[in-house]
Amino acid sequence: MGREAAANEMLSGAAAVSPPALVGRDEELARLAEVVATPAALVLVEGEAGLGKTRLLEEFLTAADGSFTALTATCPPLREPCTLGPIVDAVLALGIGTLAPLELSPLAGALRPLFPEWAGELPPALEPAEDATAARHRVLRALAELVDKLGVTLLVVDDAQWSDDATREFMLFLANREGAGLSLVVAYRPEDLVDDSWLRRLSALLRPHRSRLRLVLEPLGQAETAALASSMLAGEAVSEGFARHLHVHTDGVPLAVEECVRLMAGRGDVIRHVGVWKRLPLEEIVVPPTVRDTVLEHAGQLTAAAQTVLRAAAVVAEPVAEQHLRQISRLSPDEFEAGIAEATAHRLLQERDRHRLSFRHVLAGRAIYDAIPERERRSLHERAGDALEALTPPPLAQLANHFRQAGDGQRWRKYAGLTVEVAVQTGDEATAGTVLYDLLINGDVPVDELSELADRLPLGSLTGTKRQRDVTELLRQTLEQPQLAPSVEADLRFQLARILNDLEDYGGARSEMERALPHLARTDVSAAMAMLVLGLPRGRVPVSEHVVWLDRAAEIGVGLPPSDRLRIEAGRAGVLLTLGDQRGWAAAESIPGEAGAGRDRRVITVGRLNVGHAALRWGRYAEAGRWLADARRLAEEYEQGRLEDLILGSQLHLDWLTGNWADLAEYAAALAGKEGVPTISRLEPALIGGLLHLASGRLAAAGRELERVVDTVRSFDAWEFLAEASAALTRIRLAEDRPDQAVKSSAEACDVIADKGIWIWGTEIVPARVRALTAVGAMGEARDLLASFEAGLAGRDMPAPSAAAVECRAVLAEAEGEHAAAAELYTRAAEAWAALPRPYDAALAREHQALNLIRAGAEEQGLELLSEVLTSFAALPAGGDVDRVARTLREHGKPVPRTWRGGRKGYGSDLSPRELEVVELAAEGRTNQEIARRLHRSHHTVASQLKSAMRKLDATSRTTLTAKAIAAGVVAEPGTRDH
Repeated sequence: MGREAAANEMLSGAAAVSPPALVGRDEELARLAEVVATPAALVLVEGEAGLGKTRLLEEFLTAADGSFTALTATCPPLREPCTLGPIVDAVLALGIGTLAPLELSPLAGALRPLFPEWAGELPPALEPAEDATAARHRVLRALAELVDKLGVTLLVVDDAQWSDDATREFMLFLANREGAGLSLVVAYRPEDLVDDSWLRRLSALLRPHRSRLRLVLEPLGQAETAALASSMLAGEAVSEGFARHLHVHTDGVPLAVEECVRLMAGRGDVIRHVGVWKRLPLEEIVVPPTVRDTVLEHAGQLTAAAQTVLRAAAVVAEPVAEQHLRQISRLSPDEFEAGIAEATAHRLLQERDRHRLSFRHVLAGRAIYDAIPERERRSLHERAGDALEALTPPPLAQLANHFRQAGDGQRWRKYAGLTVEVAVQTGDEATAGTVLYDLLINGDVPVDELSELADRLPLGSLTGTKRQRDVTELLRQTLEQPQLAPSVEADLRFQLARILNDLEDYGGARSEMERALPHLARTDVSAAMAMLVLGLPRGRVPVSEHVVWLDRAAEIGVGLPPSDRLRIEAGRAGVLLTLGDQRGWAAAESIPGEAGAGRDRRVITVGRLNVGHAALRWGRYAEAGRWLADARRLAEEYEQGRLEDLILGSQLHLDWLTGNWADLAEYAAALAGKEGVPTISRLEPALIGGLLHLASGRLAAAGRELERVVDTVRSFDAWEFLAEASAALTRIRLAEDRPDQAVKSSAEACDVIADKGIWIWGTEIVPARVRALTAVGAMGEARDLLASFEAGLAGRDMPAPSAAAVECRAVLAEAEGEHAAAAELYTRAAEAWAALPRPYDAALAREHQALNLIRAGAEEQGLELLSEVLTSFAALPAGGDVDRVARTLREHGKPVPRTWRGGRKGYGSDLSPRELEVVELAAEGRTNQEIARRLHRSHHTVASQLKSAMRKLDATSRTTLTAKAIAAGVVAEPGTRDH
């Protein structure tokens, strides 16, 4: 009996169900065809699972009828996606007989690792590239050449949410190519995207002259749901009640509608009455509310052979050749053929290219998979691994997954290791991190292999902190084992310290490094990295001790390979600058602007972040801005979410210092309260929140926030964060007329600075303590502190600490009653602060200059200057300072104009800066949730701001809002904006 005949026989007696028509997608099909008809177009097709993205693409390609030479790549839902696997599989599916007619260039030799079956026809392998970035670029260029020589004019990538990093880079490479090029259609599920920054880059990189379109598929309405059901029931109408029932229980998801109709028809739950299909009004007949329940009940009606085939296909989880599926199922040839016929007749499975089979819908396959008993599932995974192991080339990621699920640790470790090697070679850090974490935690790794695997773990690829903590717990448990060899123990402690340092447990990291270092090879990168950690400015040891460790690390680094040498130099640069060592600037020049593959990416991003953050202490704010902007660009490009938060904290600090306070409080509060941000990383935004409270005059709120910062600093031994918070607390105590408490608030930070000899940390705290000491009459102690401060700065170009030293001299002159001299010194201090620029500190210095002018007898000049200072404070805005200066002016009989003290400015019919940000992102096609995540706002706030912008621009929809904003010159056209 033939397969089609067998299928018809199996379906006899049940309600006849036809394949569904494509319903409710006419507009999307037309728009897709219109855009793809232009050369080198980009179309993004977004839709949740089951909404019909794949069906839409199939219908489009069928309707095109040869208008395009299409290459269709489908990304499977693997735990560890295979590097460039979807593209390679799509090319192989073309069934190319020979490569000879293509006349490929020598560059195609780079494709040998991807296409070993063509080894006899591909050009010779190329000479090794200089670095991983160059190697990856060769592969992308060679693959693009192959696709071009095959005459492909349209690349379709389906289920792109499961694509590997290398496949995403290939899409980005194609989008950014010069010339006509091929068109690109990318379909994806937004709910399964861990991070969508690569999609934004894909749109942004597209050449401006190319067409682009973003289609967002929505669920069907009730009328469309009825039409879909009707198309499956011989085209005859369905009753309104049946349609309403279907729509309520499926939410209009086409896959759910289709499966429910099949189930109900098979169970006899629908009847045809007077030419209309109706649902039987029986209480016990309930359409399952989820696709899973629907699929399972549908599959449960099939024969044992069909169910066996479905379980085997569900375990493979992607298109599989029939012979391999039969091998996994262990059915006889006749049983297998019958099972395939039934499963395809019931439209659970479908036949794809080259006699490969897969589920029609991924959700259906997952529902079957989840229902397989655990023991049977393990057995099926082992069979799948055995079957796929014989393939050339072996699908490494799939094999690793199958043997993992089968409980075969030895073969899991083998293929996981090979998967990591390929991922690292192609710069796929996310895959390497995922595979290694899983292997470390669940792989029962032998002790002698544990340190090596942990060392390969790219910490920046792990989201949140849970995974790092899991690995630290594993290492600690291993270290408790008796009779570990000293070298093995040292390597394990080094890895533990490395992760603890990343988790901001600096005390724990230092302790483990001190225990590991004596047994680490002194010419190894591990020893140099241990010395770097010991060089960090933790504890109360003097700066000279930190510098010794840093210099010893540099000596080792000279003899290391380039990548390891970069790790040492990049780490050393930021620490030297934090210590106030001028040599850090020369070391910083060794940090490249672009990263290669693997660990270099994180090293360079972190290096540029640390240099930018250290530049804040020096007062070199323009440089800090450039270093931090570079770091943020790299973090976004390499999808390093944790680093983005750290960089944003430093950028917010820069905004505070340079007077860019618009919406700063909200940004700082959002980052300080963001879930998953480590404690130390919250310090900077929390500090900024306290400083803004102080500037606004909310002294109690400022005090509470700043006390929390100081307590955190103490508990984490992170002394470099103490000075600025303590200085602000000292200002609060002086404003409260509690000078004794001000002296107490400033003591600890100055003691730490003096003990360590790191006077670059004194920019804020030394002037504050000098003022507190003079307030209680401790003039000698104040002078001694200033002398130590100036000695610590001698011979170094530190604009911010130097301005602070001038201000200290002004405070001393003021306390000694030398008001004319004090006014002159405050003038110099204000000019030094303004040159950085630090407008708030400049305004504070000018306020004291004015007060000393008044006391020196130049009252009119002083009051005139105070009026100018009032305007400066109001512009920031610093409401508390505005009130204080206004009181002084009134006390001297000077009229005070009504001044804005802060809060929301009114913008009338113009867009506010915050509304403008939202409109710009909406013009790029982002959803409210995406905009909220990007701007650290609630989606309610974003919706409100969009509504306000639409009202101001007289727009009735997001589309017309974008059009009017572009026409008015308010925002640039998407794709042309400078990000």
